[in-house]
Amino acid sequence: MTVWLLLFAVVAGIARKVDLFSAFSEGAERGMKSAARILPYLAATLTALRVAESSGLMENLCQALAPVSGWLGLPSGAMPLLIMRPLSGSASLALLGDILRAYGPDSRTGLVASAMMGSGETVLYTCAVYLSAAGIKKSRYIIPVSLAGWIAGCVTAGLFFR
Repeated sequence: MTVWLLLFAVVAGIARKVDLFSAFSEGAERGMKSAARILPYLAATLTALRVAESSGLMENLCQALAPVSGWLGLPSGAMPLLIMRPLSGSASLALLGDILRAYGPDSRTGLVASAMMGSGETVLYTCAVYLSAAGIKKSRYIIPVSLAGWIAGCVTAGLFFR
């Protein structure tokens, strides 16, 4: 599929008499500038994530949220994923592996965690990258609404696998 899309883009560029190499070079240059502009935001997000993990904050937060997880219908074993998924995709993937090894892939906790992993996005990371790339300084409702959508997806996963 990718080959056909690339071929279509080349043919469309030739048909419109576009200098393909210049257009590609300009796009690559803009992409590199965007990457350089968002690098500090990315570094800050990853640093905050590592500090939360190594300080024990994540474990304490899971224990504090245990009553809420029961009320929402989520197994307590999936709570670390609930907290981590909006922050980091790779860390949440590692957590999912730990959850599946501890509880089993066919357990309720394993099924809920798998559905949570597949139904959400790394909200804070994605917002940091896209908002900084777009030059938006005030995000208003983007982050709260995105997190509310993530929670709704997690609760749905918990309800689905009852």
